[in-house]
Amino acid sequence: MALNRKDQLKALFGTVEPAPVAATPTEKAPETKTAEPDAARQRSASGAVKAMGLSLGGLSREIEEARRLKESLDAAERVSQVDASLIEASFVADRLDHGAQDPDFDALVSSIETSGQQVPVLLRPHPDKPGRYQTAYGHRRVRAAGKLGVPVLAIVRPLSDVELVLAQGKENSERRDLSFIERALFAHELIARGFERAVVQDALSLHKAEMTRFLQVADAVPEQVVRAIGAAPKIGRPRWMALAELLKSEAARVKADDEVTSQRFLAATSDERFNMLFMHLQRKTQPIAGAVREIRDGKGRAVASLTVSKGKARIDFLEKAADGFADFLDEELPKLLERFEQERGRSAGQG
Repeated sequence: MALNRKDQLKALFGTVEPAPVAATPTEKAPETKTAEPDAARQRSASGAVKAMGLSLGGLSREIEEARRLKESLDAAERVSQVDASLIEASFVADRLDHGAQDPDFDALVSSIETSGQQVPVLLRPHPDKPGRYQTAYGHRRVRAAGKLGVPVLAIVRPLSDVELVLAQGKENSERRDLSFIERALFAHELIARGFERAVVQDALSLHKAEMTRFLQVADAVPEQVVRAIGAAPKIGRPRWMALAELLKSEAARVKADDEVTSQRFLAATSDERFNMLFMHLQRKTQPIAGAVREIRDGKGRAVASLTVSKGKARIDFLEKAADGFADFLDEELPKLLERFEQERGRSAGQG
């Protein structure tokens, strides 16, 4: 317990208050007619004591600050060097681009190679694998160090699952380097794993309404489409919401699946892939021009053409066709139709 100022002064000077001295009967205390000199001495002593008290107060504050600093240093977490091969990713991914697909990854590798790892990552002892670790944040730094074959500078701290996702989400929110869709998928994955909405909102620093919009987009856009597009860092919430509207029908989703597997789509950047798919879904399907096939006789000569368009078929006979062939075909068509139906029924029965 801290001493009050009076006790501090007593301890400092090692004095005790003197007992009052009684006057003897044979001595008469001299009478003092004026108290002015004593008052001056008291004022002088009072000023000195006040100055000493101020100095002592400042000294006490410095001692307290030193004590707090020592406690902070004693409690500070030590930065360790951890083999990158012993470190696993968080149980929930927060990024869509990895390794060569991450445009900033090569720059990070070069920076660590040149200047070393400047900021430690946060790890926890793996809950299921003794001797291994799980990343709370700093996944790219771990991968970069692994690629360079150098140890990872890390703070290792025991964390619960909730503490891990809170640290992971808050680190990314403070750095502001996750795209809209990455944050939406992160939130969706955490909810799917059973985390409370309040925890997810806290991890991503989201308001309730923002959280709802994130989950709406993550639910509306098929995950395979999102992963095919990638992080799309320049694409914000309004465009993703618009894409979700375009993907509401089953036909649109089939159309999207075809687009995301095309070579030109795969060769584009993430933002370009989003725009390509968006425009592809906005574009109305154009009527397909009628496909024309030639009908040839046994000698390879073209005698007619078959045109199929919009669910209709038409046969046009050329001048080279034998006379009377059209009349013959007219007579034979009912038989051909009956034969066709028999063949189709037989095939269906075998299937």
